[in-house]
Amino acid sequence: MNELANIDYEPFWLSLKLSFITTFILFFFCVGLAYFMSQKKFFGKAFLESIISLPLVLPPSVLGFYLLIFLSPYSFFGKFIEELFGVRLVFNFTGLVVASCIYSLPFMFGPIYAGLNSLKKSLFEASYSLGKSKLTTIFRVILPSIRSNLLTAIVVSFAHTMGEFGVVLMIGGSVAGESKVASIAIFEAVEMLDYTKAHIYALLMLIISFFVLFVVYLLNSKKA
Repeated sequence: MNELANIDYEPFWLSLKLSFITTFILFFFCVGLAYFMSQKKFFGKAFLESIISLPLVLPPSVLGFYLLIFLSPYSFFGKFIEELFGVRLVFNFTGLVVASCIYSLPFMFGPIYAGLNSLKKSLFEASYSLGKSKLTTIFRVILPSIRSNLLTAIVVSFAHTMGEFGVVLMIGGSVAGESKVASIAIFEAVEMLDYTKAHIYALLMLIISFFVLFVVYLLNSKKA
């Protein structure tokens, strides 16, 4: 019990904060993007789909390396953001959010996109024929029809962000209170042979991962 009381839980709460913010941003972005891409046929669509899905197959170290270069204050984009907003995008929490949104993008986009593509066009046409606007159709007809896909996207994106290590390490390093999330804390605890601390962090991550997956399967089974 003394060990539990002496554990620094800040990395764990930082992981939760990062996961909530990333999931929130990605949800609204991916709903709009997935709706647009499911409704339109345009040149380069396959290329865009490949770019969005790239984090699924790229090693985290490779993606993290190129994100580090892209977000660095020595790059055009990083320098532009720093001069405009006075914010650096590496080795701080803001940079972690940007990197996590990119790395977790396919985990949010994929289920939503699949759900929208599974809907029949007659559903859209019926709503429009009743005088409903596109915005009303999206929020009152389309999104309720893919509730299970939305739930899966939210939960998987949250859990994936919560457990990310490679990209977080490359972009954020291990700055206490800024970028030292739970996965980094576990790694450092193992390196220092502090297995008690590593066990506590790992167990908490295991419980959260199991819980979010259990919720998804439970809710989907009730709708089946």
